[in-house]
Amino acid sequence: MDIGLLLLRLTVGLTLAAHGTQKLFGWFGGPGLDATGQFFTMLGFAPGRRHALMAGLAETGGGLLLALGLLTPVGAALVFGVMLVAAVTVHIEKGFFAQNGGYELTLVLGAGALSVAFTGPGLLSLDALLGYSMSSILWGVGAFFVGLLGGAIQLVLRRPASQQAKPAS
Repeated sequence: MDIGLLLLRLTVGLTLAAHGTQKLFGWFGGPGLDATGQFFTMLGFAPGRRHALMAGLAETGGGLLLALGLLTPVGAALVFGVMLVAAVTVHIEKGFFAQNGGYELTLVLGAGALSVAFTGPGLLSLDALLGYSMSSILWGVGAFFVGLLGGAIQLVLRRPASQQAKPAS
């Protein structure tokens, strides 16, 4: 079981960390912070650059915490929250499948992160090495609600172009 959890943590965590560095630094062919900030502004997140920075930090930081198995419920909450926002703002209107830009990948990454919050990171983790025992339904439910709250706050504060005030003619 510990090897399975390690594989899950590494896959989900490093995928998210790499995706976050695309936003932050333009690594792996990503757009970088300025272009991502412009995209976030178009999505209704103002100021866009600050929101892009926060999303990139959540993806990178949450992903690395998951991959390392360090403060696992915190990493899971960060990943779940940012995947929730991505699914709702960009992907859900395109249906389920990723080939059409749908929410398939955000669902898998978010659910994978939460799964590790419920089960714990396993013995092959920094949490285990440091003696942190953070695996139970309480930790999983906590990560779910913290991620849900963080994502919901971002979604409520968002002002899509259709809701932004139009200049008077």
